[in-house]
Amino acid sequence: MITVEQLQALMNSSAPPLIVDVRFDLADTAAGERAYAAGHVPGAFYLHLDRDLSGPKQDAFGAFRGRHPLPEREAFAARLRDLGMTPGRQLVAYDAADGMYAARVWWMLRWLGHAQVAVLDGGFAAWQQAGATVTTDVPAGAPAASAAFEPRAPLEAPWSAQDLLAGLGRVRLIDARAGERFRGEVEPLDTQAGHIPGATNRFFKSNLTPEGRFKPAAQLREEFSALLGPQGADGTVHQCGSGVTACHNLLAMHHAGLPGSRLYPGSWSEWSANPRFPLAKG
Repeated sequence: MITVEQLQALMNSSAPPLIVDVRFDLADTAAGERAYAAGHVPGAFYLHLDRDLSGPKQDAFGAFRGRHPLPEREAFAARLRDLGMTPGRQLVAYDAADGMYAARVWWMLRWLGHAQVAVLDGGFAAWQQAGATVTTDVPAGAPAASAAFEPRAPLEAPWSAQDLLAGLGRVRLIDARAGERFRGEVEPLDTQAGHIPGATNRFFKSNLTPEGRFKPAAQLREEFSALLGPQGADGTVHQCGSGVTACHNLLAMHHAGLPGSRLYPGSWSEWSANPRFPLAKG
C-alpha cells in the first residue's frame, strides 16, 4: 500500500515509479478510458482490464476460461516493457477509489516475480482529495528500457479449476463477491447463481474503512484469522466473479501479514459455466 504523499515523494525522487491507471467499470467498459482522458495522475499510463490485464476467454480447445482469465505471463511482461518497465522499478497502480482493479495489477506483478509494486490507497479519489496535480497529458512514450523486463519465478501462483475441484473440502475457499450474489439471490453477470460448495463469503469492501481506505493491518489480520481456520493462509484460495476482486482479499491478507494464499482466476464465471462442477446456494 502507498499513500498519496508517499507517491508524490517517489515521483520527485531520482527513481520515479511507473504509474498505471486502471479505472474501469464492468457495466461500461470504456468508462475508465474516458475518466483517464478527463484527468489522471501525471505520467500515468492507462491499462484496460479486458485488453491488458486479461487473456483470451477460451483456451486452445475452446473451453471457457472465465470473464477475465489471465493473459500469458510473457505477453503481460511485454506490455509493461512498452511502458518503460525495468527490473527493480517500483510500479504503482490506482483505480477510482477502492482498489478493486489496482489489486489485480498488484497480484499480476507478483505473479511475474516482481515485488516492487504497490496500490495507491484510496485511488484517484484520494489523489484529488489531497489537491494533488491532475493532468490530461498522455505520456508521449516509454523511454528505451535499459534492461529487459522478463517474467521471473512467481511470487504468487494461481490455481486452476481442476486444482480447486481436487481440493474441495481441504482448502479454505474465500469468495469476494457481494453477499446477495454469493447466496445466489441475484446474478447480474454470470450464467448461474450461487457459489462454489464450501466457500466462505468475505465481500472485498469489508477490507475498507467507511472512507474507502484499507483498514489497519492489525484489524485485517484479526478479521481474516477468524475466517482461515486450521488451513491458515497457506491453505486458502481466493475467488470472486472473474478473478478481479479476489485479488483485493489477497492484498488485504498480505497487508495484514498473512501471505501465502492463492488465487483461482477463473472464479465463479468459469466454475458456473461447467455443468460437471457442483454448485451451492444459501
